[in-house]
Amino acid sequence: MTQHSFSRKTLNKIVLILGAITALGPFSIDMYLPGFPAMARDLEVSTSDIGLSLTSFFIGISVGQLIYGPLIDRYGRKPLILIGLALYLIASIGCSIAPSLNWLIFLRLVQALGGCVGMVASRAIVRDVFPISETAKTFSILMLVMGIAPIIAPTIGGMISAQFGWRFIFYILTAMALILLLLVYFGLPESKGPDKSISLHPGKIFPAYVKVLETKSFLTYTFSGSLSMAGMFAYIAGSPFVFMKLHGFSESAYGWVFGANALGLILGSQLNRFALTKWSSSRISMVASTVQTIAAVALCAGCMAGILPVQGIIFFLVVFMTCLGFIGPNTSALSLEPFTHNAGSASALMGAFQMIIGALISGLVSHFHNGTVMPMVVLMAVCAVGGLVMQAGGLAIRKRS
Repeated sequence: MTQHSFSRKTLNKIVLILGAITALGPFSIDMYLPGFPAMARDLEVSTSDIGLSLTSFFIGISVGQLIYGPLIDRYGRKPLILIGLALYLIASIGCSIAPSLNWLIFLRLVQALGGCVGMVASRAIVRDVFPISETAKTFSILMLVMGIAPIIAPTIGGMISAQFGWRFIFYILTAMALILLLLVYFGLPESKGPDKSISLHPGKIFPAYVKVLETKSFLTYTFSGSLSMAGMFAYIAGSPFVFMKLHGFSESAYGWVFGANALGLILGSQLNRFALTKWSSSRISMVASTVQTIAAVALCAGCMAGILPVQGIIFFLVVFMTCLGFIGPNTSALSLEPFTHNAGSASALMGAFQMIIGALISGLVSHFHNGTVMPMVVLMAVCAVGGLVMQAGGLAIRKRS
């Protein structure tokens, strides 16, 4: 099908279903976090050991996206989404009855391998059905979901864990997967049918990924978006210690800080839709990346000099996250712009880079932990500067082409 095969009503329905699929990832990560202490007691391990189930989930997301890329190009989008959601559903049931930590770690890996299909397919479907001029706006809508989910998921998970126990969280995730299966099966049209020209032979898949990587604009904008998003991972990894330990915030007060930053992300992504009516994606992302870098460097310098109060830290964090709301949708659209034949493989690579770089940066925050705010803010600044450099490279490529 071409990009103009669907009515506006159908396109709106597609966006709603893709938004629901996109929300599954954040809910799978954030909803069970409040249950860590109860899970540790029940499985007779430490809370840090429970964190290994989060690590296995991130590994599954990264590897799974690379697996699904050529599969959704070869067999079509919808069949793989249904298979992935079914695998996620089965693994969620398994998590709810996991008898030990090892089983939980394994089942979370399987859960991620199933759930990440939505991350790959949603980006590819947007590229399939929307004109280039509308892809960034559509990614902004999906970014709205990504911003809302981290606000409500921990609250819902905390309430469920306190009232019904941590295993009930996975019952809820199972129910979500079942609902999504029905929505996709009955409501999501196929945007790109099977393509027999796409080979699944390992000797063909690797060159297909290499061909994507040879596209310079893909590399520059994918790494720009991934580095900016990695700055958010640095914030997520370091902020609990910075606010609750260093500055004595209560859990509820920290929740308000987390919510303010998520709202900044939402605000930026929705303002981006209006900005796109006046300016190009490349210009918007370049300006946003510049502002983000200024905020990150100012945050780092202020903390290093010891002159920045906690209110200032919060201010610069909100600015950083608001800029990410502009950068994420536009760099995604610009990364996928050159691809039609193998948009699935390109989407998979982009998603894998985002998760791998994000996981690496969050790990470095923990590795360099020294009882101060510096590991978090320095790595945020490094990510912002790196993202800006990549933006400049992408802009130069577009001017030459």
